[in-house]
Amino acid sequence: MKIHEYQAKELFRRHGVAVPEGAVAFSLEEARAVASRLGAFPVVVKAQIHAGGRGKGGGVKVARDQSQLDASAAGILGMNLVTRQTGPEGRRVKKILIEQGLDIAKELYLSILPDRATAQMIIMASEAGGMDIEEVAEKTPHRIIKILVNPLLGIQAYHLRAAAYGLNLPAEAVKPFMALLKSLFQLCVAYDCSLVEINPLVLTANQRVLALDAKMDFDDNALYRHPDVQAFRDLDEENPTEVEASRYHLNYIHLGGDGNVGNMVNGAGLAMATMDCIKLAGGKPVNFLDVGGGASAEQIENGFRILQSDPHVKAILINIFGGILRCDRLANGVVQAARKVGIRVPVIIRMEGTNLEEGRRILAESGLNLINAADLKDAAQKLQGVIQQP
Repeated sequence: MKIHEYQAKELFRRHGVAVPEGAVAFSLEEARAVASRLGAFPVVVKAQIHAGGRGKGGGVKVARDQSQLDASAAGILGMNLVTRQTGPEGRRVKKILIEQGLDIAKELYLSILPDRATAQMIIMASEAGGMDIEEVAEKTPHRIIKILVNPLLGIQAYHLRAAAYGLNLPAEAVKPFMALLKSLFQLCVAYDCSLVEINPLVLTANQRVLALDAKMDFDDNALYRHPDVQAFRDLDEENPTEVEASRYHLNYIHLGGDGNVGNMVNGAGLAMATMDCIKLAGGKPVNFLDVGGGASAEQIENGFRILQSDPHVKAILINIFGGILRCDRLANGVVQAARKVGIRVPVIIRMEGTNLEEGRRILAESGLNLINAADLKDAAQKLQGVIQQP
C-alpha cells in the first residue's frame, strides 16, 4: 500500500525525522491559509499523487509571493499530472502540499528497503539526489552507496557512519544525519515498510538535514497491525478494479498497457508462467489475478466478473492446479458466474489436480460455451486461435 507525501511526513514527524513545515490543502482558500500560517515566502506547492517525477511533470512549483502562490495552487489543483510513473493517462490532482521554502546547499538521496537476495535490510544513499536519480542508477551506479543491515541485529553506529562519510557530509551535519537515518530505519521496521525513500534529502545552508520529500510503501500483509496507516488509504489513487478485487480478498493487479487477455490462476508462480504462455501465444496479459489456494465458488465468480468487466479483455484464460481449490469447486464458480453475468469473450479453462474429472463434467454439462483445454500447451494453442480471429 502507498500513501501520500504529506501522510508520510506526518509519520516522519512522529518518529523524529526532520521535515519542512507545511500542511495539505484541498482548495485555493486552504492553500492561502497554510501559506499564511507559515508566515513568509517563498513556499513550495507540491501535487499529491501516488507517483514520482512530479517536478518534471509540472506538479511542483516555487511561489515567491501571494500572486505566484495563487497561480501555482490554482494551476496544479485539478490538473491531470503525467509522469513516468503514472503512464500516459496521468493522474488527476485533488490535493496539494504547501511547505516552507528552504535555502538548499545540497540534495542527497536516501532509501531503506528489504533486500531479498541477502535477506537483509539495505540502505541506499547517494550524493546525486534529486529528479534524475533514476538516470544516476542506470548510468553511474557506482555513485550509489549500499549498506546491508542484519534485521536481527538492527542498525548499528558503524552503519550510520558508513552512510554519513560515504555522502561526504560536512562535520556539522554528520550527527544530525546519523540521528535522522537511525530514526528512519526504526520507522521502516516498525511499520513493516517495503520501501522508505527520501529524494531529495537536503542539506541547508545552515547545515540542517531535512527530508524534502517522503515516500513510504507498506507490506499489505502487515496492515492489520497498523490501523493508523490503513486510515491513510486513498482509494482515488488506486485502480478501481484492484479496489473492487480487494473487497473479495482477490490478489489482482492491473498491468495497464495494451493487454488483451485476462487470466485467473491460483498461485503467484503459476500466474507468472501463465502470463509467459499468453505472450508466447501472441497475446498480452491485462492483469495478474491470483485467487489463492482456498478460493470459494463466490470468489471465483467475482474474479470472473471482474475480468469480464474490463473492455480491453478479448479472451480469458483460466489456469488452475486443483489442490485445496478443487477442480469441481472452480468449475462450479465459473459456471455460476457465467450464468449470472453471461460470457462476453471466449473462455479457455485448463485444470489439473483434485476432482479433475468431476470439474470437467460440470463444465461439459453446463451448456455454456466454455473451451476445455487438455493441458497448458493445448490451452496456449486454443488461446492463439482465439486471439488471431478478426
